[in-house]
This record gives sequence, C-alpha cells and structure tokens, in this order.
Amino acid sequence: MFTQIQPAARLQFAPPSLPPSYSLRRRQPLLRRRCSRFSFPRLRILNCSKVTKDGRETSSSEVSEVYSGSGEDEVRRAYPFHEIEPKWQLYWEELKTFRTPDDIDTSKPKFYVLDMFPYPSGAGLHVGHPLGYTATDILARLKRMQGFNVLHPMGWDAFGLPAEQYAIETGTHPKFTTFRNIDRFRSQLKLLGFSYDWDREISTTEPDYYRWTQWIFLQLLKRGLAYQAEVPVNWCPALGTVLANEEVVDGVSERGGHPVIRKPMRQWMLKITAYADRLLEDLDGLDWPESVKEMQRNWIGRSEGAELEFSVMDSNGLESDIKITVYTTRPDTIFGATYLVLAPEHGLLPAIISDAQRQDVEEYKELASRKSDLERTELQKEKTGVFSGSYARNPANGSAIPIWVADYVLGSYGTGAIMAVPAHDTRDHEFALKYNIPVCGVVTPENGSFSYFEKAYTGEGTMINSSSPTSGLDINGLPSKVAASKVIEWLQETEYGMKKVNYKLRDWLFARQRYWGEPIPVIFLDDTSECVPVSEDDLPLTLPELDDFTPTGTGEPPLTKALSWVQTVDPISGRSARRETNTMPQWAGSCWYYLRFMDPRNSKALVDKEKERYWSPVDVYVGGAEHAVLHLLYARFWHKVLYDVGVVSTKEPFQCVINQGIILGEVQYMTFRDSDGNLVSADSVDEMGNFIQEIVPAEKVTKSGDSFLLKDNPDIRLIGRAHKMSKSRGNVVNPDDVVSQYGADSLRLYEMFMGPFRDSKTWSTSGIDGVHRFLARVWRLVVGSPTIDGKFKVGTVDLDGEPSLEQLRCLHRCISKVTEEIEGTRFNTGISAMMEFINAAYKWEKLPRSVIEQFVLLLSPYAPHMTEELWSRLGHSSSLAYEPFPKVNPDYLKESMVVLPVQINGKTRGTIEVEKQCTEEEAFRLASLDSKVSKFLDGKAIKKRIFVPGELSSR
Repeated sequence: MFTQIQPAARLQFAPPSLPPSYSLRRRQPLLRRRCSRFSFPRLRILNCSKVTKDGRETSSSEVSEVYSGSGEDEVRRAYPFHEIEPKWQLYWEELKTFRTPDDIDTSKPKFYVLDMFPYPSGAGLHVGHPLGYTATDILARLKRMQGFNVLHPMGWDAFGLPAEQYAIETGTHPKFTTFRNIDRFRSQLKLLGFSYDWDREISTTEPDYYRWTQWIFLQLLKRGLAYQAEVPVNWCPALGTVLANEEVVDGVSERGGHPVIRKPMRQWMLKITAYADRLLEDLDGLDWPESVKEMQRNWIGRSEGAELEFSVMDSNGLESDIKITVYTTRPDTIFGATYLVLAPEHGLLPAIISDAQRQDVEEYKELASRKSDLERTELQKEKTGVFSGSYARNPANGSAIPIWVADYVLGSYGTGAIMAVPAHDTRDHEFALKYNIPVCGVVTPENGSFSYFEKAYTGEGTMINSSSPTSGLDINGLPSKVAASKVIEWLQETEYGMKKVNYKLRDWLFARQRYWGEPIPVIFLDDTSECVPVSEDDLPLTLPELDDFTPTGTGEPPLTKALSWVQTVDPISGRSARRETNTMPQWAGSCWYYLRFMDPRNSKALVDKEKERYWSPVDVYVGGAEHAVLHLLYARFWHKVLYDVGVVSTKEPFQCVINQGIILGEVQYMTFRDSDGNLVSADSVDEMGNFIQEIVPAEKVTKSGDSFLLKDNPDIRLIGRAHKMSKSRGNVVNPDDVVSQYGADSLRLYEMFMGPFRDSKTWSTSGIDGVHRFLARVWRLVVGSPTIDGKFKVGTVDLDGEPSLEQLRCLHRCISKVTEEIEGTRFNTGISAMMEFINAAYKWEKLPRSVIEQFVLLLSPYAPHMTEELWSRLGHSSSLAYEPFPKVNPDYLKESMVVLPVQINGKTRGTIEVEKQCTEEEAFRLASLDSKVSKFLDGKAIKKRIFVPGELSSR
C-alpha cells in the first residue's frame, strides 16, 4: 500500500521537508562541486552523477538550470516560475513523490498510462515531443488524485542504427553517446515536471533488460516461430547492413542517403504470419482509432481466393513439367487472363527465360534490385517490365499466354507470380496497354456495356466470354461470386488448383548486420552447422567490446571481428562452435518494454505473474501515428506468443491507443527572386522557370484576405507554410529556451491549448504569451500583485468567508467541464473552462478559501509547479499529488434562475432575473426596481397585474 510521506515539521510556505533556505540558488555551490556539466546555448544542465568503470554516468539527482536572469538585474516576471519550478522538481525527486510502490494495494483500481518508447537522439527534445508526454502526465496526475494506483514510467529504446553510425563517424563507442543522449533527454523531461516513476527507468541496452529479450527469442525458437531462410533483403553496402522497407526512401537509405540494392541473404525470420488471423480478430475489441485498426487490417491483408497452376510451354508448344503457381482473389476472371507476370526475384525465372531474352531479363533484374518494395508497388508509378521469351497454358481455355517479368509483382507476396487480367485490374490494364498485350473483358456491369480498352472494370457483374468446351468449364451468365465458387470447384476437380486464404503480411525479417543491437542467443556447430540455442541459464549473452564498428564490406556483420567472442564451445557436447554474429533489429527491445515496467528489477522472471495480472493491459498508450502499423503489430505478435507461453494474462497489450497530432514549426514566409535579383510574386513563379527562394521575416509580412503580402511592396504575394520541425529547415524550437522565458507550466499549458490533441498544429512562440498571462492571473488572484520592485509577498491574499451560491455554481461548472475534458483528452477546452472561472473570480468581492483550493487542485494536472507552490502557501503540509480531485455536485449544475419578460400595456419593456421559486410579490418588487421598467410607471396607477410563475410578469 502506498504511504504518503509526511515531513517531520513544516516551516511557513516552504516545501514540507525543506528549510526556508532550501533554494536552487543556495544549493548551486554544492551542486557544482558534485556535478558534471553539459553546455548548451542559454542553458546549463547539472547532472549529479557518479561514473562507473565502463564510463556510464549513473544519475542519482539531476537539476536543470535554464532560467535566465538573477539578482538585482533580474527581469520582471509575471510570476516567479524561475524560483518555483526548480524548487518543486527537487522536492518531487528527493521525496520520490511519484514512485509507484512495488507492493501495491490491489483493492484499489489501477491506471497504466504509457508513452511510446522514445529513442534518445543527440539532438534532444524539440517542442513537438512534449505534446504526448504532457497529455499522459495530465492523465496520470488526475488518476492519482482520483484514488487510482498509477503506473507512469519512462525508459529508452536505445539500440539502433543512428548511434552506430555516429560511432563509426566519430570513433566513439555507441554506449557512451547513448548514455549521454539519455542523460540529456532525462534532464529535459524532468525540467518539464513530468510525474514519471524514475525508479522504474529502463533501457534496451542494459544486459539485465535484453537478457529477457533474448529469452523471448528462445521461446519463439522452441515453438518454430523463429527460423532461418534465404530471402531478398534491402542491402546497403555503405552502411553494411540490411534495412527495413521503412528505412529505404527512393532507393537510398533514409540515414545517409546511400544506395540500397535488393539481394538474397540468409536471415533470421519470425513467423508472424502464424498469428495473422488472431491479429485480425482481436482488433475489434480495442479502443483504438479506427484508422489505425484499418491500417493494420490492410497490412495483414487477409483475402480469400484460389491458388492455381499454369504449365510452362516448351519450344515445341507442348506443356513442360514446369508449373507456375499463382494466387488470385478473382478466380471468376480466369478466362480474361492474357499474360502471366513473375517477380524479378522469382525462383523459377532462370529456368524459363529464353536465350534471346536472357540479357534483357538480367539487366531488368539488376534495376529492380535497387528499388524498395514500396517503390515497386506504388500505384502512381509507370509500370515497367520485360518479356521472358516463354509462354504458359491458360488451363481454362487452353490459350498460350506470354510470361512477363515486372517489378510491380513482389516475390514476397502470394506466390511471387500473378495471372494478369488487364480488363479487370487497373495495374494489369496499364501494363497491357503499354506493351500491346490483349485485353479480354469477361465481366460486364449490371447497368450495361463497358469499354475495357479505356479503363479496367474492377467491380462485380455478369460473366461473359467465359466458356470452353475443351476444359468443360462454362460460367457464362453467372454472377461473379457464383462464378468464382464454380471455378474453385473446377480447379479442385481437375487438380489445377484449390481454394486458398492469403495474406499480404510477410514473416518478420529479424536480423541486422550491425554491432549496436541485442546478440541473438544461438551458436552453430562447426562440423554440422547445426543451430543450438544458448541455455536460458546462461543469459544474458552480452555484447562484446569492439573498437572497430565499421562494416566489413562483405556482408558479414561487424561482430565477426570479435574473434574470441565468436569462437566458442557447445557446453553440452563439447564441440567447437561459432556464435551468431547478426544482431536483433531495434524493434526487438520495444516489443515488450511495457511488461518490464511492471516489474523492472526482477532477476528471476520477465515479469511477476501477480503484478502482470494487476497492471495488464496498458490502459492508455500515446504516441505518433507513424507507429500505427509496424511497432504496434510486432508488439501485439510478441504479446500473443507470451500469452500462449503463459507469461501474460491478456490477449492484447494496449487497450486504448491515442495518436497525438504533429506540432509543425512556425509559419515560414517565402518570396522569390528572378535571375536578375528582382522580386517576383508567388503567382508568377510557375511561369518564370528559374527563381531563387528567400525567407522573409514575419515582421515584414502583412495579411490580406487569405494572402500574405510583403509590407513594403504589397504587389508581391508570398507563400506562407508550416513544415515539420527539422534541423535542416532550421525551424526547431528547443523547449529549454521556452522554459527559460516562460516556465515549464506555460509550455505544458500552451501545448495542450493549441488545439485538439489529435490534430496537427502550428507552433507560435508568440502564442504562448496568452497562457502565460493566464497563469500570472491565477498567481496574482491567490498571492496578490507584486510590490514596486517586482517581488511577490510570502503567503496569499485574504481568503475568508463562506462561498456564495453563485461562486459554488461557477466552481462546479468548472469542475464538471475540466474533469470531463481531461478524461476525454480534450485538454484545450478544459483550459478554456478554467480561464472562464478565473475571469469570473476576478469580479468577486471576496475569495473563499474553499473555492480557491478546489480550483488549485483542478489546475494541478496542467500546471503542477505553480499549484504545488500555491497549495503550500494555502497552508498545506504535503504535496497535492494525492489530494482528492474535486468532485462535481450535480445540485450546483442545475439552472435555478429564470429570465422573466415584463410587459406594460401589452408591450415588453424589459426583463428581470429571478429564482424559479420566486413569489409574486418578490417578482413585482424586482420589476419595479428595474430602471428600464420603472420609467414607464412614473406617476401612473397600476390597474391590473398578472403573474405567471416562471414565465411572464405583466401590468
């Protein structure tokens, strides 16, 4: 059970366990003696740490000092965030305020909220990163205050290619750059006041962690789900490694822009296809964006159709023993198949190419090997191919049809060959027209004729041109679906084919020719090449030390250079053996980290069963949409394997997934100059040809309607556009700079206030002023205005008296709205509700303590530093982190006031606001006091009066 830490004594308006002199400024001399320093522009981060033998800096206490200005020269601030924020960050760290106890009170509800594992790059955070982290922190703080046991951890997905490439370029071991980057990220996250349980911090690079990644691999191996196969891969000679499809863009590596080719290599594969149906079926019960679920369904790509054989014809026009197997989802269109297409990497291709076409085919295969799967299947690209010189027999009608080689067919999908039906497939139609291949329509739409030579008809309809006395197959006049079933029956009867379920999903290529990754725990016996798993008791198999990480140039991984590590002995048989020198891909460690957070220091098991049963599944998982398919799919696959093994108790790892929007850089304004240096309006650039782009400062731009114009020359129209933040565009905003100027609470609040959480938004540094002013108004409302020198008094303003009915209504409307909007992740509208409350509170003559305290608690998930300080100044001796979150009283939400129109001589002369239970006498009294009404009664006697309760008051 969690025990709230209670300080022994409390001094006025200081953090509970800290003396009055405990301030960041006074601790700095001590910190400077104990700390290592990293310098950044306008920033000093002090990391209290000790250095281990391997150079790892293990931080025990960290303070980030980014607040500019000090002493008498200190700039005037709207409120003293530069003092408040470091003070409370130190308090939370020293008292471990957000630590989730190992032994938890399981009678309480749980809330597991998780950010997608960040990769700690050397660039550090930009202001786009904290968007998701702030949202999860607000949810975590709310749930703690609502009485939940909250698990809110943070760690690092720290293996991978970027660190290895940096090591190659600089000669620095990747572990040192990785640890430095982690320290940088951690300091920045602490600077923003996120309530992570840092005692649970993990990194995929730690042997105690990847021991269990290796253990999971061994379970996959035992179940036949890990195997080796020779498969075509994206090979980058310059990087010396295999790249995933998503790491290749336009034929070059995403990192470095090096040429990538396709070539067959023996690789480790994971049989994710064995779980395809379960991965599909279990999507339905998840609270995920429908777009993400649909992307996963499309990636898995389950389809029902037929697999059938076409016999290759020899030089005499007779059927040979070579059979080409194709898969089709439209067996009803078999009579319309006018050619076959084989993927360039198809295994049968060498056997069927004619001598006359061999050179052309080989050259085409070389060109295709330089394209990624994504490029090859892009619908918009022009189709290319080459004739193989051979023909095959269409079993339905006996026709001899040409066999082509084209890269729009992938060897990894289906059988690597298709029957092409150009009249009824868009890609086949485009290809057939380009290469003058016959087009034969066999499906006619229900609503009449169709020109198959203009475009393909891909819908269903009635079968035509689909009968052959030779084969005995006749489906003319049948609806498409009925015809498809009949064709499948015929295929099975004649043994030409069978019904088949197919998937786009391919087995997971699980090997990288890199150093900086998890070693694969197997050995190969020298005399037989038999694969032998490393004993589970001998895990972790640790990564050896290497000074040379450069690619070998032969395709062999860098680990082959660690000769003493590679050469080993099978402990069971005593025979000599070699270790596997490929390493696992970066995806491996991030597939299961959410489980380790539940029990991060367990040396006996991956996770304790009782803890897993309590914390699973993750309640809310927040991250970018770029991980919508692969990371989530791989994690779900591993989770289902662990479910079958008995490690986990749930079928799915993440119950709710939320994708935050992207924060784009500030709008950049561009103008154009021609070759003579003259300014050119954006309207004309398409016609001009050669021009030079030039960035225009925002202060030189004016807006007219929807157009941006140059202030000094309104005839010149500019282009205004926001782009994704990147160093190359120079539009990255460092959160440390924002915190220095406005404070962490302002940054947190602004990121939530910019717009709907799931939408993309454009950063505007000037836009943060509004939320900063709001926080300053909250501060002045409770603490009071500053003195003439800009300082604020200790304590608060006078907060006495009982709240009025209207004040309670105002408060509870705010409570209702803020609670509802946080739980619905509509954070921006929750902030708007608090702004409305503050506007109303400034009009009150008296501020009741009970109302102000409740508002401070409401604001605390958004602005934790300021509210902790206000809570302390309000006289409380412990953190507000576990104070009960305000609950709405529905009675105060009921509208008890009504507006009554007042008529005189049948004409409405005004309105009055009264209680619903207002008496007739009170209503007439209020009406007579109203200035707009009373002027019509001067000197006149009232002859008759009518009162309709709750509706109308008349004279």
